[in-house]
Amino acid sequence: MQADQHEKGRVILVGAGPGDPDLLTIRALRYIQSGDVIVHDRLVSDEILALAPKDVKKVFVGKAPGHHILKQEEINELLVDLAQEHKLIIRLKGGDPFVFGRGSEEAEHLIMAGIDYDVVPGITAAAGCGAAARIPLTHRGLARSVRFITGHHKEGAGLDINWASLSDPEMTVVIYMGLKNLDAIVEKMIEAGRVATTPAAIVENGATDKQRIAYTTLQDLPKTRTEGDFKPPSLLIVGHVIEIAKFLNNV
Repeated sequence: MQADQHEKGRVILVGAGPGDPDLLTIRALRYIQSGDVIVHDRLVSDEILALAPKDVKKVFVGKAPGHHILKQEEINELLVDLAQEHKLIIRLKGGDPFVFGRGSEEAEHLIMAGIDYDVVPGITAAAGCGAAARIPLTHRGLARSVRFITGHHKEGAGLDINWASLSDPEMTVVIYMGLKNLDAIVEKMIEAGRVATTPAAIVENGATDKQRIAYTTLQDLPKTRTEGDFKPPSLLIVGHVIEIAKFLNNV
């Protein structure tokens, strides 16, 4: 359906969750089934895309480690261009659009271009994969707080993280996109005071039928990654909640 010549379309930033279509919100499903165009990332599962009408236009703009189909600036412009031609554009993102999803960058660009937009939250990977792997992110007596960080950085820049702030033994640290820089992350966390033997886990393809989990320690995370040949998307969880997770998983 073409937008009116003088009327711009609307862009909806939709969180698709960690991959399982059963974890979509009802609102997200409604938009997926009613959009004119779906612009989607690599982590949006085929099962979720299959929920869209067969004749809807789908545009893949996924990013893999070290390889981007489009740069973020090009995706921003694409959304604006599509809004000149279509009434309802669904920008479908894995997880939640505003948790390491660059949704706010896209929203900024849409505002500057005079494009109306809205945001539909999704289950972020930390919550979705944690629950699927039966790893609680907080637990009385073990973890009073949880911190989400990204192990990825812009090209040419180092990891800009306050490492000392991650040293609290009663804090669970969840690391998104951390496999590539895992050696440096582990080294920095231990140098900053996090105990090397703190329990940890890797969850690969969480909340999908391909899910794999490995239990280890902070200092042994790189070894576990290599020996288990873990690949993205994988989530790293560090903290004493792994102790109760083993019990919950009967390990």
